[in-house]
Amino acid sequence: MKTLIHYAAGIIFSLCLMVTLLITSVEAVVYWTPGYFEKEYAKYNVTEAVDMTMEDLLDVTDQMMAYLRGKRADLHVDTTMGGVSREFFNEREIAHMEDVRGLFLDALAIRRGCLLLMALCIIILFLLKTDFKRVFPKSVCLGTGLFFGITAILAAIISTDFSKYFIMFHHIFFRNDLWILDPATDMLINIVPEGFFSDTVLHIGITFFLCVVIVFGLALFFLRKSKKNNV
Repeated sequence: MKTLIHYAAGIIFSLCLMVTLLITSVEAVVYWTPGYFEKEYAKYNVTEAVDMTMEDLLDVTDQMMAYLRGKRADLHVDTTMGGVSREFFNEREIAHMEDVRGLFLDALAIRRGCLLLMALCIIILFLLKTDFKRVFPKSVCLGTGLFFGITAILAAIISTDFSKYFIMFHHIFFRNDLWILDPATDMLINIVPEGFFSDTVLHIGITFFLCVVIVFGLALFFLRKSKKNNV
């Protein structure tokens, strides 16, 4: 029974770590990657689509991203488009982005919860006087492999028809149709076209994959080292 608790705590720790790394991968791509939005905007000719300078467009983007993190109270952003001063987002877009911010802040809250649960698992393992060198690497390998296997299958499915699953994502996570925008009247869909989202998902996937490889590799290294020491 005690051994079961040891492995259960280790696997829960690793699953929470995977969730933490996944959410952090999202944050790393859209917040920490230098020049990411500028490169994507140039790739999809966004400045021409909205008739703005890159400088003004990036300023609007900075305000939008600050809003998603809860560091800006509202999304009423004034800018210049086609030489005319105007508010960038309309009321429909603002309402949709309020929903998006809710999802983003929920994800950050989930990450904090996972970190607390990870700390609790470590405390439990210490209190039970677990042999960390033997139990912990093995349970981390199991949990990491399980989570990555599931996400890899989902990624393979999504890659067969990104548009289909992109729409499905919105139906699952949004309770209204505010996400259905018109390129003729809604600027948001013009600055982040579907190609932008597919690129971003790919970058997030690569970042997450590299993180998983590092974690799994370290766990496997310590597991093999532990086995050699016990021989």
